[in-house]
Amino acid sequence: MIYLDYAATTPVDERVLAKMMPYFRESFGNPSSIHRYGQKAEVAVDRAREEVASVLGCRPEEIIFTSGGSEADNLALRGAMMARKDSTKWILTAKTEHPAVSKTAIQLDKVYGFLLEWLDVDQFGMVTVESLAKAVCNDTTMASIMYANNEIGTINPIPDLAETAKANPILLHTDAVQAAAYLDVDVGKLGVDLMSLGGHKFYGPKGVGALYVRKGTDLIPHLTGGSQEFNLRAGTHNVPYIVGFAGALKLAAEEREARTAQVKPLRDHVIGAVLETIPDSKLTGHPEKRLPNHASFVFKDVDGNLLLQLLDSAGFACSSGSACKTGNPEPSEVIKALGYSDDWALGSLRITLGVGTTPEQIDSFLRNLPSLIDKARNLNA
Repeated sequence: MIYLDYAATTPVDERVLAKMMPYFRESFGNPSSIHRYGQKAEVAVDRAREEVASVLGCRPEEIIFTSGGSEADNLALRGAMMARKDSTKWILTAKTEHPAVSKTAIQLDKVYGFLLEWLDVDQFGMVTVESLAKAVCNDTTMASIMYANNEIGTINPIPDLAETAKANPILLHTDAVQAAAYLDVDVGKLGVDLMSLGGHKFYGPKGVGALYVRKGTDLIPHLTGGSQEFNLRAGTHNVPYIVGFAGALKLAAEEREARTAQVKPLRDHVIGAVLETIPDSKLTGHPEKRLPNHASFVFKDVDGNLLLQLLDSAGFACSSGSACKTGNPEPSEVIKALGYSDDWALGSLRITLGVGTTPEQIDSFLRNLPSLIDKARNLNA
């Protein structure tokens, strides 16, 4: 099997796993306990928090550990809006966001009485400064705009959007779950108030993430109980996963240039070959301002889920977009937001590369894809 779905998840790096292992058995204490077992676990969490803060260029106390990117998104949006429920009303986001953001925004609108406005995106799925500036009003609380899109790879101009947010002034949250593997996540350079991360997208474990919360940004916790995570996220710390998350993020930052240099030429080869050899194919997302490991397409008159099954049978693991949407017979909101009709939008394919991807694997994929597209079209006719 050739794995080409690194945007969905990544294998845990062996170096990360080695750091995690002692905290499953030898140093298994609860960080909230006073005795030495607890103290040792607390030191591990504190050290992990400092490692994450060093990558993000922020204070350790601005890092809140969560169960993953989705929880971080939920805490950011629901926490910020509920903390300001008596003063402002509007939340701004785009239909190209991950469901952890878009569905949370919809719930804030439908259930909690806030007002939601969808930001316009351009033909590449990008939220422009003009789009944000046009939507902001005096009663706007926050905007949530992802750093890089998980389905189409487009990178949003977060520093420029942050300047617009500050000028108005509103909070800006960015979902950087997909971006952190390959892009700089220094919050000083980005200018954001809140930022979500998830460990399993950059060779860390599943089930752990973090939310950066700029000092002075009030949040209402959505998970109440103990006083962990500065009273913003109750629950016993998942020490081995937190240690793994920090170790993986540090490696992602240190090895960013080398990893990018490995995957970008392969990605460019995929894009060029697919568009050249397969009729009625289009690249989705921005042709240049996109993640270096990410290639995504739509094919006319192709059932995307059928194509995935054919690829799987041929030995290739790919995706039709977000892993959260796989199996859905409807076109994704992201593809629809780009303006494609159903005969195009239903035929989406995402190929994402990683540290294990080789030129030989890509050559094999490109040899097989055209005939599989033909087969999918014939079966769909």
